[in-house]
Amino acid sequence: MNLILFTPDDFSTASRDAATLAKNDARAAHIIGVLRRKPGDTFDAGLVNGPRGKGTLSGIASDGAVSLAFAWDKTEPPPLPPVTLVIGLPRPQTARKILNEATALGVSEMHFVATARGEPSYAQSTLWTTGEYRRHLEAGAAQAFCTRIPRIEFSNTLDETLASLARDRPSARRVALDNYESPASLGECLAAPPKSPAILALGSERGWTADERDRLRAAHFAFAHLGPRVLRLETAVVSAVTLALAHMGRM
Repeated sequence: MNLILFTPDDFSTASRDAATLAKNDARAAHIIGVLRRKPGDTFDAGLVNGPRGKGTLSGIASDGAVSLAFAWDKTEPPPLPPVTLVIGLPRPQTARKILNEATALGVSEMHFVATARGEPSYAQSTLWTTGEYRRHLEAGAAQAFCTRIPRIEFSNTLDETLASLARDRPSARRVALDNYESPASLGECLAAPPKSPAILALGSERGWTADERDRLRAAHFAFAHLGPRVLRLETAVVSAVTLALAHMGRM
């Protein structure tokens, strides 16, 4: 944890200047066991989707509970880069990696959609049904020393997602990654105009069907590749986001 994140529910006062963490809270264990802070020591803290600041270890109770005090910066962090991901719902272990790594790199939204070649049971994973996915978002943000958390959708169909993006992101450049029907590289597709918002669509581990390609084309997606090598989905996501951020001048 390069930055220890907190939510409004963690605070005992409206001013968010104090909090208490139970001994078994992962953040308490990190402050005491990894950072080796003692009462009076400070650490880097952040409020999810809010400011960064400094936390101070106020004390440790006899039951191991950790008391903390906070001083927050007065400036809000900048918004996330305008990169939106549409991802065919993958196996849960792959989704966990994507949630973490894409958040660490910096994207504004991730839409996980059911696809014809995906496994329907993946949607019933505890990753989604218990809210576990939030933990992976916070881990990615903490790694990046950022408080901003991307918006996540995982219950809409591909058509519903394409329709909502057409409404909400009408001017964004749209590119679908595909190993089979891509006349240009992603770098070529992103080259002009530079720095414009981007929507990147990646199929599940087995890729898009012909029908899904037609629906993406109808939604004004160009098709692009990441070179001749076949990549794991999580690797393709990292590569595509990195290229998009580079073309936006963010890297």
